[in-house]
Amino acid sequence: MRIVITGAFGFIGSHFAKYVFNLDEDIKILVVDNCTYAANKNNLNGITYEHLHRDICDITSLDLGEYDYLINFAAESHVDNSIKDGKPFVRTNVEGTFNLLEVARKNPNLKKFIQISTDEVYGDMDEYGEGILADESFNLIGSSYYSATKASSDLLVQAAGRTYGLPYLITRTCNNYGENQHQEKLLPTIIDCIKNNLKIPIYGDGKNIREWIHADDNSQFIWDLIQSDKTGVYNIGSGERYTNLQIIEIIERILGYQLDLKFVQDRKGHDRAYGLVTNFKPKHNLKEYLKNTLCK
Repeated sequence: MRIVITGAFGFIGSHFAKYVFNLDEDIKILVVDNCTYAANKNNLNGITYEHLHRDICDITSLDLGEYDYLINFAAESHVDNSIKDGKPFVRTNVEGTFNLLEVARKNPNLKKFIQISTDEVYGDMDEYGEGILADESFNLIGSSYYSATKASSDLLVQAAGRTYGLPYLITRTCNNYGENQHQEKLLPTIIDCIKNNLKIPIYGDGKNIREWIHADDNSQFIWDLIQSDKTGVYNIGSGERYTNLQIIEIIERILGYQLDLKFVQDRKGHDRAYGLVTNFKPKHNLKEYLKNTLCK
């Protein structure tokens, strides 16, 4: 078996590549990564793979050769960056996905095209009412250029499935956490501030709700879906939902002292709550991860 993984030098993509390699070293892995600011080759230390240094917008069929599965992790993903400049998000998330679909549908041996998406495409759950969770039938709503471009890429994948019969999976997952996450994300920012005795920045009132899953659990669930006969759209969640302030409280209990917070102006268009209807049961939990990370 040979698989193509785009964006595998990034956080979630690297966890997935290592999971697959450690599961079966006979699986041949081609990493397609343009090595942008969020990429780190060291994330894949210890595994064997080929690397194609190329923008997904420019990939051709000849570049990829023969393969069974194409898994697209490549994306611009930081919402704050999309607010400052949305163009890179349109190029990578929309044009890049379109190009990969055009390439994939020329592969007569393709078993599945896998698009890695996000719970953010469902928009703000708070607008539906307290405690409402999104299932796969929910409408797609773009609150930021990030979520709008991810929703657009999902629709392109579904269109390729309907028009050309392309076999596909779309996985919409909640916030991932784990080793080697980029410093711009919430948990690494909090941990870095603690280690350097800095005030922890908290958007707005800190009561935005997010759902959390370890990147290794996400990787396992994605691979299980790939190996199954399932196609279509699947939510991948954990049921672990916390406000940002609740995460701070969890950390304070672990450390035994109160943290120094700095409430900052809320993000433009900031969704209040995300939450998924899902059937997956993860092995990891956020509290144990934070305890192990902060106390080592």
